[in-house]
Amino acid sequence: MKLWFSKEQIVKVNHLLAELTRSNQYTESLKLFIQIHSSHTLRPDNYTLSTTITASANTRHVTFGNQLHAHAIRTGLKSHSHVSNSLLSLYAKSQDLASVQRAFAEIQYPDAYSWTTLLSACTRLGHVRYALQLFDQMPHSNVAIWNAIITGCTDNGHEDVAFHLFLDMHKMSVKPDNYTFASILSLCSVELLDYGRHVHSVVIKSGFLARTSVINSLITMYFNCGCDVDAYQVFEEAEAALCDHVTYNAMIDGLVSMDRSEDAFMMFRDMQKGCFNLTELTFVSVLSSCFSLRVGCQAQAQAIKMGFDAYTAVNNATMTMYSCFGEVIEAQNIFERMEDRDLVSWNIMISMFFQENLNKAAMLTYLKMRRAEYEPDEFTYGSLLAASDSLQVVEMIHSLLSKNGLMKVEVLNALISAYCRHGKLKWAFQIFSDLSYKNLISWNSIISGFLINGCAQQGLEQFSTLLNTHIKPNACSLSLILSICSSTATMSHGKQVHGYILRHGFSSEISLGNALVTMYAKCGSLDRSLRVFNSMVERDTISWNALITAYAQHGQGKEAVQCFEAMQISPGIKPDQATFTAILSACSHSGLVDVGTRIFDMMVNFYGFMPSVDHFSCIVDLLGRSGYLDEAEKVIKGGYFRDHSNICWSLFSACAAHGNLRLGRMIARLLLEKDHDNPSVYVLLSNICAAAGQWEEAANLRDMMRELGTTKQPGCSWIRT
Repeated sequence: MKLWFSKEQIVKVNHLLAELTRSNQYTESLKLFIQIHSSHTLRPDNYTLSTTITASANTRHVTFGNQLHAHAIRTGLKSHSHVSNSLLSLYAKSQDLASVQRAFAEIQYPDAYSWTTLLSACTRLGHVRYALQLFDQMPHSNVAIWNAIITGCTDNGHEDVAFHLFLDMHKMSVKPDNYTFASILSLCSVELLDYGRHVHSVVIKSGFLARTSVINSLITMYFNCGCDVDAYQVFEEAEAALCDHVTYNAMIDGLVSMDRSEDAFMMFRDMQKGCFNLTELTFVSVLSSCFSLRVGCQAQAQAIKMGFDAYTAVNNATMTMYSCFGEVIEAQNIFERMEDRDLVSWNIMISMFFQENLNKAAMLTYLKMRRAEYEPDEFTYGSLLAASDSLQVVEMIHSLLSKNGLMKVEVLNALISAYCRHGKLKWAFQIFSDLSYKNLISWNSIISGFLINGCAQQGLEQFSTLLNTHIKPNACSLSLILSICSSTATMSHGKQVHGYILRHGFSSEISLGNALVTMYAKCGSLDRSLRVFNSMVERDTISWNALITAYAQHGQGKEAVQCFEAMQISPGIKPDQATFTAILSACSHSGLVDVGTRIFDMMVNFYGFMPSVDHFSCIVDLLGRSGYLDEAEKVIKGGYFRDHSNICWSLFSACAAHGNLRLGRMIARLLLEKDHDNPSVYVLLSNICAAAGQWEEAANLRDMMRELGTTKQPGCSWIRT
């Protein structure tokens, strides 16, 4: 008996099947197909099969997909292009290139979708060369095929090939679409900014500026190139109807990358007012860049209200926000409440504990992470190395890195810095020399290592070698080398670095201007320090501190005070604790007792700073140099400063200058309690005794030095021009 099937019934069932698949209910789709297949009144057609294969592909259910493939061959439905193309997608998503190739070979007349699926599968699995060979065999008239090969090359790091393909596309009169422009714009870095601007003009001429995806790509490209003004212009000129949540996310993320946190938060507010869908990425960008704790808490509250607190990335961003403001307990609470942690979550906690000097908590968190079977990455090891105060721990991490084969340049740079910090320059330089690929951080790390270990000449040699590579120094590199010039008073090298700064467009870098002011002052040229300071377009608190310190070093206390007064009325500049250390030191060296005590009082009562040991040391030195030894003694007798020998030494020197034997003996006892073998104490006290006519006591002190076997090393100083 011949069965008659209702066409209307299968259409209705196909519609339901498509709805389930579109709403990501793939398992329900597969169950419905089984019911259809088992039915005696319904026969699956090509649409039924195509939709079910798509659902199978999205669940990566390859076994079920193979059965559908067999059914398609058996029933002859495979001859329909959308069935054969769905099979291609199935094998492509399961990353089975051999099956993709077999399924493609079975298609008698492949269409553009067939070719693009094959190309995408090849490039996604890293077979770019094979994909390019296939591309040469294909019809080149369809833009989708060009998009597939350009995107594939882009995703696999073959940017040059992608650019050449884009040019070939133009030569063959194939008009690019919004997907083409999006791929090409994503490749435009700082070095290719001019090309990016050219593509922008092509976009305008071809009318694709009316496509949201192209606007988003342009915004992202300009931010990636550091051109926030251009990105803003694209955003402002875009019609409101063309902007979507991706546009706002691109703006927020871009503003964050340019350290414009307040503008990013305002964009977040505008996004809310415009009733755009706030997404996971929105909250990740906003929370990671909050400029105040209050704003961060507001963003967190909004994320919780919308249910985003269940997202791991959002929780990670919230922890990052709290860690930036030192809110350890809040970050810990979020971490403990998280149901799904990833490696980033653990890394944030470890890094935060180290930043807050909670080294024990950081190490315990690391051990918990290992027990939870998370494998450390370069960021984990980088945090451990950056904060480790034990050479033994550094060596242990080094052996773990070698054992696990995690010898990425980022980790090795951290290892170089760690060994330098522990004085193991030979080991650090060996690692640096063995690096097959050195980035700028590698060079900066080893130069910094030579600087902090007093090996100035080797630091200069490495900088010279860096200049002969394809890598260009940045502001950090130049700042390091200026510090080396400062430490050795080698003005000739400092002048050369200054010339490099001027020639290569680094003049606007505030940090370099500050370093130059310091370098010239330490090399004995206050005049050049002042010229550099006056030529700076923009100054910060450190700039003023550097000039005040320069005046102090050259004994020009009155000029230092005038500089301090000018600093106080400069817009946007506020003195910090280092400022007061510098100005009090200047007053001390120039004997400005009244001015110094007035400034000290201002620091405490007007600016609200708690005086540090350095400030008290300057005050003691100021009082001592000017002969106010009784007042200086009162500071010492506070008891808290007995452990700080630099304060005692300031007063001890003043006792020698003013011949105060009684106070000199008392200070000498305090110093010898901490360092009983220090020959300088015996020598200075002997000199005080001799000046006071106590020759026998002076001789006894010299004899005591000989008995202890201590000798004072002769001092030396030099200056090079």
